[in-house]
Amino acid sequence: MANRDDIIYKLDHVTKVYEGIPRVVALDDISLTINRGDIYGIIGMSGAGKSTLVRTLNRLEEVTEGKVFFEGADLSELKGKELRKARQSAGMIFQGFNLLNQKTVEKNIAVALKIAGVPKEKHEEIIGRMLKIVGLEEKRNAYPSQLSGGQKQRVAIARALSTDPKVILCDEATSALDPKITSEILDLLKKINRELNVTIIMITHEMSVVEAICDRVAVVDGGKLAEEGAVKEIFVNPKSDAARRLVYPEHTGLGLFDGQGRKCVRLVFNGVEAKEPIIAKLASSKGIEVSILSANTKSVGGIGFGQMIIALPEDEEKSRIATEYFKELGVYGEEVEAWQD
Repeated sequence: MANRDDIIYKLDHVTKVYEGIPRVVALDDISLTINRGDIYGIIGMSGAGKSTLVRTLNRLEEVTEGKVFFEGADLSELKGKELRKARQSAGMIFQGFNLLNQKTVEKNIAVALKIAGVPKEKHEEIIGRMLKIVGLEEKRNAYPSQLSGGQKQRVAIARALSTDPKVILCDEATSALDPKITSEILDLLKKINRELNVTIIMITHEMSVVEAICDRVAVVDGGKLAEEGAVKEIFVNPKSDAARRLVYPEHTGLGLFDGQGRKCVRLVFNGVEAKEPIIAKLASSKGIEVSILSANTKSVGGIGFGQMIIALPEDEEKSRIATEYFKELGVYGEEVEAWQD
């Protein structure tokens, strides 16, 4: 259990209701804890309530019931200067970058410093330091229209960091970027988390983002907390229907058999050497062939991560040998169960 001083956010039975016709329960009795220094993921499909949840963390949304604590303080009780200070402790990064097009990179960052009340004589030094962190020193006098999407997001990160926040809230911060730029932005956020000890909260609908960067994750579905825990545990063995829909590759609701009577198994690669041709070696060393029905795997630093759905041989002995072979290699396997979409 985390020490109280290690907890940066604690949500205690948080509910958010929008009254109207129809009445919308955006958040329904959510309790979770986010530790200082973590990279924490909040994941769910569109309309799940995750963006509403993140807006309760800096009190841009007032909760209907429950409490949100920031460093032990009940946000609902903060007023004036105390509330402004708490909000400035949480920088935000958005999908659409939210840069002012008529201002240069330097002046976009200066706006945040001005709002935070940072003396003007300190602006130049802070802006230079932030641009160095995000690798955009040469773009200081450029306008947003002269930047790529990845560069715009780097400016947004520099702006969020400029007021020395304790937390960065990233609301779908990589959704508008291509996979290569997304990887670069996630690497930058990991570096910031590691070197500056800034807690990062990632709001996303993409499990690949959570896998790449987060320590822990909360799965939100229909305004409820469907599942919460270490990313590795949820990726390997998702327990809720919501988590399964996010974790499993598309179109793998196969039930236990593939339509030809063969048992289907989901293999999870979480640290196996990517250069190891495990399916080919199963055929060459054991004389056992399996059908690959779906795969979503990648190599990160020469280590394999991801998952694969395979159909085992109909012969029970060959099926057993194949299963034992995967276990020996450290590849987690489970029968694919049916679930309702």
